[in-house]
Amino acid sequence: MVAAWLLLVFAAATVQAADKPDTVSMVVDYGDGVQVHFTALPWQDSMTVLDAIDAAAKHPHGVKFEKRGRGTATLVTGIGKLKNEGSGKNWLYSVNKKDADVGVGAYRLEPGDAILWEFKAYDYNR
Repeated sequence: MVAAWLLLVFAAATVQAADKPDTVSMVVDYGDGVQVHFTALPWQDSMTVLDAIDAAAKHPHGVKFEKRGRGTATLVTGIGKLKNEGSGKNWLYSVNKKDADVGVGAYRLEPGDAILWEFKAYDYNR
């Protein structure tokens, strides 16, 4: 009986692992009705959002990301031809619909994660 239960648990875990893609997705929303979608960027162990934007930039139909700083202190200052405005609109990102609270080089991704970049003003009331 215990062996049968363990077999069921193992089988369920295997199916769940198989259902998780070894990719991440990313959407760049310019805020004017235009979006660029990357539906399957290859995920790798210890991948960060910085790694994902580098992969998107290298894609044959990629988007240019402008950055300042290095590693965990990297700041995205522009995407395409839109640059951060400082007190106005800026490039902000979320993962799985949760606003990020760390830099792009510090946010570790998991397989299946969905990154959204939006050009918008920061809502300080959130």
